[in-house]
Amino acid sequence: MRASGDATREKRLAALGTTVFAIAPATVAGLLPWVVTRWKVQEPVPGGLVAQCAGVLLIGAGTAVITDSFVRFALEGLGTPAPFAPPKNLVVSGCYRFVRNPIYVAIGSAVTGQGLLLGQPRLFVLAALGAVPVVAFVRLHEEPTLARKFGAEYEDYRASVPRWLPRFTPWRQG
Repeated sequence: MRASGDATREKRLAALGTTVFAIAPATVAGLLPWVVTRWKVQEPVPGGLVAQCAGVLLIGAGTAVITDSFVRFALEGLGTPAPFAPPKNLVVSGCYRFVRNPIYVAIGSAVTGQGLLLGQPRLFVLAALGAVPVVAFVRLHEEPTLARKFGAEYEDYRASVPRWLPRFTPWRQG
């Protein structure tokens, strides 16, 4: 009975930590675009209604992917996306079957979507500039850390699932 209680406690702590860490993507995907644009719509919006609809879809998809990924980190990984409280288990389900870094891709999607919705090209620049430290962090810290921690399991995953551009079919571990 104790093991079940420990697992429940672990999941609760991971969920709490993940919820607290949600401040980071919310800041990058929400607060920074607001600071840059005050969410003012440029009139007329380049691309019109089609661009705005695409923007809404990108924002919605980004939000859904971030939410799903955070839940998976807490419940399956028993940790958080934060480097200071990493998961105990390698998370390779859900969106992670298509792309290794769905949270970063989703944040870029949400910022780009806001650029389309608001007709604010400055947000495309923000997304591109934000990608530079993210790419460096993933290549120089995240990937080597995951390789050390999860070994062959991560290497198999890394060889099969792309870093940034999602696969068309889900990866199946095996």
